[in-house]
Amino acid sequence: MAWFLGLANVLIIGVAAYAAVLNAWYPEFAYFTVQEDEYLEWATFWLFALASVAFVLAAKRQYVDDQRIPWFLAGVGLFCVVVAMEEISWGQRLLGYRPPAYFLAENFQQELNFHNLIDTSIRKLALKIVIIGYGFVLPILATVRSPLRRLLTKLGVVPPTFWLIPSFALMGWIYEAYPWRFSGEWVEAMRGAGFRAVGLHAGGPRRVWRRGALALALLIALTVGSVALGRVQRASDADALRTAQIELEALKRDFLSDTVKTRCNRHKRLYTFMVEYGQEGLLEGDFAALQAQGLAEERAAFLLDPWNSPYWLRDRCIQDGERKRVVFVYSFGPNRKRESTVFEIGGDDVGAIIIDTR
Repeated sequence: MAWFLGLANVLIIGVAAYAAVLNAWYPEFAYFTVQEDEYLEWATFWLFALASVAFVLAAKRQYVDDQRIPWFLAGVGLFCVVVAMEEISWGQRLLGYRPPAYFLAENFQQELNFHNLIDTSIRKLALKIVIIGYGFVLPILATVRSPLRRLLTKLGVVPPTFWLIPSFALMGWIYEAYPWRFSGEWVEAMRGAGFRAVGLHAGGPRRVWRRGALALALLIALTVGSVALGRVQRASDADALRTAQIELEALKRDFLSDTVKTRCNRHKRLYTFMVEYGQEGLLEGDFAALQAQGLAEERAAFLLDPWNSPYWLRDRCIQDGERKRVVFVYSFGPNRKRESTVFEIGGDDVGAIIIDTR
């Protein structure tokens, strides 16, 4: 068991080392890695999903051995399920369904998830409590002989092993210091790996090395498979592509008119841009008028593309001897993944150039 816990620490800390290397020497690839539906997000999803399975099996073992309801292990397993599903917005981007209007209006990502409805400071505090409280404080309390330790045992609380404290401590430091852009995404993956290791350990020492090896193999296969499937399963829909192009041309006309005004160096979802900068003209111009031709009322109100993902605005101003500016509106296209760059509409993204003075 000791070698397994040591290897778990190495792997979890290795994620942080990998993130440090990418951000220091390959920042473009680091940015690509943390994008939605890429390897890091899918790895995080599968780590928590596999962790939930490990905790369910550990709960079953505790019930058989102790003949008591394993509420704590089952609760942690349920927590892992929720985190996994929140990571992929409960399958919204994968399936392309339109979330309820409340989430479109109140969630700045316009996705079906709950964590983005919570104030950022509260959300960050909650994550710190989970990392430090569960992975650092609880193991120490369960190790030191005291009435509290006896109480935890009596209540059926199964804490993480003391030997995973280094990994959880590093997660807490990274999340507090935020040494890289999108540090939180890397911490989520580390946290998923930490919970998976805790779940395997809670299941007992029997064949733990086999279960660990199988978990690692499954993680790699499922992550690579999920990314690959996401790239090929959604074939281009000719009708939706034509619809998106018509809608983007209408949005372009709205921006070229006096009803909507953009600003330099803005990259936002159109609905967020409209709300933050008071550009209600987007609800009254040529795009909104397409409702007479079949544009769904909710798509018009929340500025969604035919795949129920947000339309985006990118406005980039650069100073290179003389002022240059590139402005375009775009959709992630059929695969619902951003493939456009700062100045170009790329991949299967669909877009319309509004201004290009390069």
